[in-house]
Order: sequence, then structure tokens, then C-alpha cells
Amino acid sequence: MTAEDGRKNGQGNGRKNGHRTERWTSRVLLVDGHDRLLLLCGRDPRGPGARWWFTVGGGVEDGEDHIGAAVREIREETGLSLPAHRLGPLLWTRRAAFTVDDRSFDQHEEYRLVRVTDDEAHRVRIDPVEARHGHRWWSVRELATTEETVRPKDLARLLTGALTEPRPADGPVHLGDFDEETDPDSPAGRPRAGA
Repeated sequence: MTAEDGRKNGQGNGRKNGHRTERWTSRVLLVDGHDRLLLLCGRDPRGPGARWWFTVGGGVEDGEDHIGAAVREIREETGLSLPAHRLGPLLWTRRAAFTVDDRSFDQHEEYRLVRVTDDEAHRVRIDPVEARHGHRWWSVRELATTEETVRPKDLARLLTGALTEPRPADGPVHLGDFDEETDPDSPAGRPRAGA
């Protein structure tokens, strides 16, 4: 979760839950014809030099459902206008607690897969506001061997399953509840040099 992604939907999509604002997001596994996944990169403002890779997607706005949010986010972040019927079924859910710019969030995420043609993949134009620190298409092998922080966790294994079984027989899988502040695999949870 980047500061940009955390702020993106600070107005409308939030209800206070104790000291955290609840936020609902629609995440998209945008996969090309070579089974590579598009990830965006953002800097984590909580740790010097910390950054992480995340899927296309963002907050569900007032009056929008998760499908509508996914279609809008794809258009805003990649420049592609894809119809809703191209989105696959709900694959995963995830819940993450985090703080960005002194604002605490309790985020509920939904993940869907959409395949793009080679022509569409070449037409992707990433908005630099959405991915200030880059973007790239990742193979499952690259995801499995990277030392970079990628969310959701264990994405290589999860993506392999999504590519082989795009409609989960038992319905969506809940990936878990995570606290990015204390998770040792999170840029915010890692000890800082000299600490």
C-alpha cells in the first residue's frame, strides 16, 4: 500500500472503526498473454528507502460496487478501457491494517483476474501519480525469486493457482488479516539499520 493508494480514496469510502478508517478496495490481477502480472511500485513513507509492489486497483467510491471500481481503476491506472464482463470472478479477499501519512486504515480487499491481449498490454500507459516508482510485468518465476516486497504476500504461489484454476471451486479464498505495521515482511515492520 502506497501513500498515493492510501490517500486516493480518503473521502467517501471510509467509516471509522475505532481509530482506523475502514476502506474497501477492488484489486486487479492484470495478466498478459505470457502469464506475466502487471505490478505498480510505490514508496512506503514509513521507512526510508522502503518500497513495495502492488496490483492495479484502489478504493471503491461512493455509489460504486467492486466491479465498477475495478473497471475504473484499470482505466485510471493503465489507460485501458475494459468492459466489466472481462473481469474474472472474485478469487481472493484480504484485510490489511496500515497507517499512511498519520491516517490509520482497516482495508478490505477483493482480487479479480483479467487477461489482456498483447495489443492491450502494449497500450498500457501507467499514470505516474499511481506508480511513482515504476511498474513492470512480472513472471511467476520472477515473483517467486524476488527479494522485493510484493503484496499480497506469496503472490507467486497465488498467481500460479489463479492461472490454472481461474474459477475457484470452493469460492473466493480469504488470504488472511494482516497488520502491515508489525508484519516482519512489511517495509514498515522491518528493523531499520542501526536499530
